[in-house]
Amino acid sequence: MGKKRIVKKGGDKESGKSQPGAGRAPKRKMDSGTLYVEATYNNTKLVLSDSAGNVVTWSSSGSLGFAGAKKGTPFAAAKVGELLGERASAMGVREVSVVISGVGAGRESSVRAFSTKGIHIANIQDRTPVPHNGPRQKKPRRV
Repeated sequence: MGKKRIVKKGGDKESGKSQPGAGRAPKRKMDSGTLYVEATYNNTKLVLSDSAGNVVTWSSSGSLGFAGAKKGTPFAAAKVGELLGERASAMGVREVSVVISGVGAGRESSVRAFSTKGIHIANIQDRTPVPHNGPRQKKPRRV
């Protein structure tokens, strides 16, 4: 007729298990790094790497729970920037250089939200790919 439930007192906590990500100490200490922002029409991804280019932490609008068209909004990008800013400040990052690629709505808002966590932005680089001559044109129509 179903399982029996055992109610434990509030003081008994299992020492072996802990909540993932809650109050966890950062794995790496670093003072400067590079923040890569990829802002597309559908999503905004942020990647924080060290000076050697190794990825330390990342996040995106989709991984925060935004779905569909809401992933590409500036609000979602700002939330991603805040989250990565908190992680970076916990690691001891003081200065960051930003590399932006893409033409999405979250370009500026993600960087602004990241800088509100007290991290100095040294420089901002725009590496959005721009076509020189565009895609190949259609062949002329034969009538």
